[in-house]
Amino acid sequence: MILLRRLLGDVLRRQRQRQGRTLREVSSSARVSLGYLSEVERGQKEASSELLSAICDALDVRMSELMREVSDELSLAELAQSAAANEPVPAPVRPMLNSVSVTSVAGVPPERVTIKAPAEAVDVVAA
Repeated sequence: MILLRRLLGDVLRRQRQRQGRTLREVSSSARVSLGYLSEVERGQKEASSELLSAICDALDVRMSELMREVSDELSLAELAQSAAANEPVPAPVRPMLNSVSVTSVAGVPPERVTIKAPAEAVDVVAA
């Protein structure tokens, strides 16, 4: 069984270690006990969204980036689990567009752009 809390903890630990920071530094900055942060990193505790936000702020990482990395790890774990069970790997459920480029939209600030397209065919990645 794949445990999301373990994947999340692994990603948090890697983010912290990439920065060369200690548990003590991050726990102090996030205002969470060192022991609790350690348990979250080891996948022993489920982190609330508030706690994740505080940890992400302390690591200067967007929560969306963290969750994207967790999602990638989850996908790999599911594929490995399917391969180990000799199950066929499912095809993608929805088609994906290669890319969409928006250079300017009259009267709309560049940080807020709405792209209308069929929901089953769109994946938006900010550049």
